[in-house]
Amino acid sequence: MKTMRWLCVILCVFGGLAGALTPALAASAKAPRPTAAPAPAGPYPEIRIAAVVNDEVISVSDLASRIRMILLSTAIPDTPQARQRLAAQVLRTLVDERLQIEEAKRKNITATSAEVQKAISGIEQQNNMKPGQLDQVLKSNGIEPDALIQQVTAAIVWAKLVRQLAVDTDPVSDAEVDETLKRLKQDQNEPQSRVAEIFLPVDNPQDDSQVQASAERLIEQMKQGARFSAVAQQFSKSATAAVGGDIGWIQPDELSPPLAKAVAQMSPGELSPPIRTPSGYYILLVLDRRNEGAAAGPEDTLLHIVQVVFPLPPQASSDARRAALIQAEAARTNAKSCADMLKIGRAEAPQLSSEGDLRLNQIAPAMRSLVLGLGVEKPSEPIMQKNGVGVIMVCSKTDAASKPAVETRDDVYQTLMRERLDALARRYMRDLRRNAYVDVRV
Repeated sequence: MKTMRWLCVILCVFGGLAGALTPALAASAKAPRPTAAPAPAGPYPEIRIAAVVNDEVISVSDLASRIRMILLSTAIPDTPQARQRLAAQVLRTLVDERLQIEEAKRKNITATSAEVQKAISGIEQQNNMKPGQLDQVLKSNGIEPDALIQQVTAAIVWAKLVRQLAVDTDPVSDAEVDETLKRLKQDQNEPQSRVAEIFLPVDNPQDDSQVQASAERLIEQMKQGARFSAVAQQFSKSATAAVGGDIGWIQPDELSPPLAKAVAQMSPGELSPPIRTPSGYYILLVLDRRNEGAAAGPEDTLLHIVQVVFPLPPQASSDARRAALIQAEAARTNAKSCADMLKIGRAEAPQLSSEGDLRLNQIAPAMRSLVLGLGVEKPSEPIMQKNGVGVIMVCSKTDAASKPAVETRDDVYQTLMRERLDALARRYMRDLRRNAYVDVRV
């Protein structure tokens, strides 16, 4: 039984690519094709080299296609400035993927066509797409399908590599689970924070300033509207990237001192600056707070919400604002249910529209009274936001039930195993980078 749980944890931690591109790729193939990233001048720009990784080449075309895919999946506005800011970090990701695939080849580990297709089908299912539709969406947005296949393949073989290495290590023992459960029970009345992370490693001290700059660029993109979970899935080197960076509910002593200090000073919804640790830089987002020993209150009410946001560029003109307001008002008038609102969002504003569960205390204080005042499946008035004009619909409201005093034994086991596998994967990737020949040319 324990072996099955262990394998499940490994696959869940390292095999989470299927959600990495949702929900933005729900856009139909009719979406306007973005301007392609400019390639360096030359007679054959598609074969110009961006980097050499041992014996493998990453072309400028590879880099441009992946950048477009990330812009689509993270809802970062597609501008020349955004593409330029992302280029270094995206190239680093492509280098890591080549190293993972090369290591897999060396150990005779492959991703079968069935495994790749299963992952792609999972993306289509999560976005309510028909079989084969994802390929059309990518092409309509100027993205070569090989960009996604490369990412899927790397994720699959890396999961297998780490799993193979983990088989030779000691699994989490019952004694470790018992000790953690004991500590959680002792601290059950202590406040907890639900935290999400993005981790960017620093393997070489000479890279410190470059990695810090990458972290600051990602923060700036998120402040402009990019979703934290999508950015984490694309860029974070922590195992939690598979679940959008969500660490879960934690107590202060479960984090390293610099991270614990930062979390203690943050409010729900707040994004941290880059935090330096011995292994690299972290970006943290506090999603929620709770006191485990306290009874559930109104702030713990669970809301299922659909939000449609019609995007506006920074410093939009008055005409653009007026057009977005007209779209939002039309959505408000035409949507008679959450299903209608979600359909409108997917058709007209897929990059910034979303659906999901939120507790009331996860919503910005200025918005709570508005959301509470909405009847079920009654749309809000158009709301001006920093990245567009939105309409909110509450699909259901559920009174908070009493919270469990501590996590279950299986929860604790999976958390400990995730931490162990995360550390294992980081060391493995660090060693691959140190032993590789990498020549970055752009």
